[in-house]
Parts: sequence; C-alpha cells; structure tokens
Amino acid sequence: MNEMTKIETTLKDWETDQEVRWCPGCGDYAILKAVQRTLPQLGCDPKNTVFISGIGCSSRFPYYMETYGFHTIHGRAPAVATGAKLANPELDIWLVTGDGDGLSIGGNHMLHVLRRNVNMQIMLFNNEIYGLTKGQFSPTSREGTRSPSTPVGSVDRPANPASFALGAGARFVGRGFDVSKNLPDVLKAAHAHQGAAFIEIFQNCIVYNKDVFNDFAAPKGAGDRQLWLEHGKPMLFGDPKTGLDKGIALDREGLSLKVVDATEDNWEEAGVLVHDATSRVIANMLIEMPFGPFPMALGVIYDDPRPSYSESVAQERAKATEGKQANLAKLLGSGQTWTVEADEGHPTD
Repeated sequence: MNEMTKIETTLKDWETDQEVRWCPGCGDYAILKAVQRTLPQLGCDPKNTVFISGIGCSSRFPYYMETYGFHTIHGRAPAVATGAKLANPELDIWLVTGDGDGLSIGGNHMLHVLRRNVNMQIMLFNNEIYGLTKGQFSPTSREGTRSPSTPVGSVDRPANPASFALGAGARFVGRGFDVSKNLPDVLKAAHAHQGAAFIEIFQNCIVYNKDVFNDFAAPKGAGDRQLWLEHGKPMLFGDPKTGLDKGIALDREGLSLKVVDATEDNWEEAGVLVHDATSRVIANMLIEMPFGPFPMALGVIYDDPRPSYSESVAQERAKATEGKQANLAKLLGSGQTWTVEADEGHPTD
C-alpha cells in the first residue's frame, strides 16, 4: 500500500449495525475484535479500506466491518481483490478466506495472488474443517479426521497453509490464533509489509472441530508449546512466569532444527538461533517443525519485501502512456482492419 494519511478512529467506527452471527463460542468473534481494535491503532481510514471474502464462515467478515467490501464467490476472492487493487492502488485491501475456500477451490487463485505479490493483507482462518457446510473434512484436516465425508477417518495428508504460501512465493508469512493477545502485532506487521502479506490464523470451530488446537493454544502450559518469533530476538520459549528455559538451535550434522536447554542469560552459549525474518530457509524450517517435539512457530515467520505487483503495474502504465492521449476511435480503427468496397455484382447490403 502507498503511504496513507492516518486518521483517528475508535473500535466503534469499524463496527456495523449488523448482528454478528457465528456459532456461540466461534473463534471468528475474537478475530473480528482483534481486527477492529488493530485498525484504529494503524490510523486506517474506513473510507479507504476494503474487506473482500469468498465463501465460508470467515467470509461473513465484510458484513461486520464498517468499510467497503465484497462477499464474492467460492475461492475467487483473490481475483476480485487483485482487480480492486489494480483499479485503485490507494485502497487498503484485506482479503478474508478459510482453509476450504482458500486452499481447495481457491487454491489456484491464492497461488497467483501470492506469486504476483499483490499489495494486500490475506487472513486465512484455519479451523481444519468445512464449518459452513456442516463439518466435512477440509484440505487442512488431520489424518484420521472423522466427518460426514470421511466417516471412518480421513486418509488425506493435510496441507500446510504457511508452507503453501512460502512455496507460492509469498514475501510475508505470519501465524497467530484467534484468542491470542499477540494476534494484533502480527496484523500490524502484515499491514506494514509492502506486498502480499499472508497470515494463517488458527481458529476454533466450536461445533465441528472443537478444541483441535488446544495442544498448543490452551492457556495452561502455553509457554512450553508456543514459539513467538520476533526479528532479531533469540528463539526462546518456556513459561514466562518461571523463566524461558528452552530454545531452538541448528543441528549442523543433520541440517535441521533442534530443541536445547537455554535461558535468557546463556542462550548464546547454547547455540540458540536469532530469528532472521528475511531468511527463507529458516522460515521453511520453522514452518515445517513437527509439533510435539517442537513448539508451534507463531508470529512473523518470514518478512522480506520486494516490489509489489500493483506498484509494478502502475509504473508500467505510466511508462506506456507517457506523452500519449487516449483516443478510442483511433485505437479501434488501427491495426488489422479493412474496408469492404461494394461493386455491382456483390452489394454490401
């Protein structure tokens, strides 16, 4: 996004008069409030902001934001968002999608909005299930997931949204979860990034996949199961009340990551890595860390900007039209055109 003029707003300025309707206890409520609290802190202008969604529980989002918005068709939100950004590069575009909408029917469109690096924030709500259509397994559902479409358990290997984004060429990949107090910080970093910023948000589906993320998102013992990354800071984790006591280090023999005992005082001696958000290699290793032996990598995992697609298209347009005047009639009459002349034997009418 180009440099915007910041204005003062409050959370109330971003709320609509629509009744917010998700299942009671749905994680979408927490994400909605996190966004509505974050936008005033960024100085955003509702009149310059657009929320664009596809189909699914997450895609009700535009109804609840006092901004411009489109509720589009299944999987096609990235295409509509790309069009909106190219038509008016000054718009602040937020794309809202789910694991089914964005990675199944919309996987192709998601791939291209990321590889093109269109300047927008992409929030993918991952609840590992199709919630709106009554609980079928989704591209991110774990092996063994029982659902109406997999009654004896899914045999599919799940897609990893953050890994997909990185492989598609995303220059920003972040992670958070619905009720985390750190989610606004990830949203702020994504907004500051110039280009396509992809944020995977783990979201609890209270009806069809309840507490599936409790293994790392439950408050009790969370410090031992969550690695919140910050550029330039050591990768330490553990119970903040008793002191961080573990870290992520590089196993040079196997060229892989490992967990080591470390504290805030001796992390350097223990070989704990300092997070470099511009390292694509380390980002991939963090995303692929198996949960259990390792904590869940959260926060800004990768952030290495390059010129955005919308910026490049605008420069191309300016160069192509420099010193020229628009003349539609001349354009239509140029190139491979010809005139059919009438004669006595072959009248044109």
